Amino acid sequence: MSRWKELPTELHPHVRQLVVRLRRLKDHGGLSMRQLAAKTGYSAKSWERYLNGRSLPPREAVEAMARVAGDEPTRLLALHEIAADRWGQPRTAPPADSGSTPAESGSTPAGPGPEPDEERPHGRSHRVAVVAGTVTLVLAVSAALVLAVRFTGTTGSGEGEGDRGGRAAAAPTTAGASRSPVPYTCRMERAAGRWYAGNSRTQDAILAYGHAGPEVAEAQCLLRRAGLSPGEVDGIYGPLTQRAVKRVQKRDGLVVDGIVGPHTWKALREMAPT
Repeated sequence: MSRWKELPTELHPHVRQLVVRLRRLKDHGGLSMRQLAAKTGYSAKSWERYLNGRSLPPREAVEAMARVAGDEPTRLLALHEIAADRWGQPRTAPPADSGSTPAESGSTPAGPGPEPDEERPHGRSHRVAVVAGTVTLVLAVSAALVLAVRFTGTTGSGEGEGDRGGRAAAAPTTAGASRSPVPYTCRMERAAGRWYAGNSRTQDAILAYGHAGPEVAEAQCLLRRAGLSPGEVDGIYGPLTQRAVKRVQKRDGLVVDGIVGPHTWKALREMAPT
């Protein structure tokens, strides 16, 4: 496993989350920078900048990393979308600690010649332990939710696999064992130049195929208002909803991936009817 150094302290937490995840994938694959460059098509110097937090990796590089590491790219791409939206923004509060462990703490890979931000080998033990425990808990919850989505997609609804990306508090639940749809209504209102349907006021929840909940119903109402039929407003992200989302993304020049993130929410809430 690579020994990492600290990331810049001014890096936004969502950007830090993406970089830490990329480092984990590199360590898991046991790849050197040269090997990573050869397998992804991006130079070793580029990966050093990406994993050092000095440059935001392009979407294609993130997808290539997931492919090389054998990881499901949906959640990683969702993290990249949020990180791209926050890139260049300062931290909202001073960090409790800049890292957790050499592999998880937001650090750059050790290379020839020390840098000013090189991690001290000792000290800060208590804070490091607290941060490491928090990171472990968040990753464990995320992994459990991904497994729940996969289980639902193969044993019940027949819908594709959903994945949870971005912020845990904003993400919807996955379709449960019950087959009875929850009744939702669309109570459209306009506030501050944006449309709301009365089910959720989220601006950045990540929705993907197989998700379920009021956030999905909100997106379905907004799609219906824009003249793009998502099927029944039942709070279940199925094929009709995914197709309507892709039409919105194509119409607004967004990445057409069928995943509702911050940019797609903005388009839905500000879109005029067709």
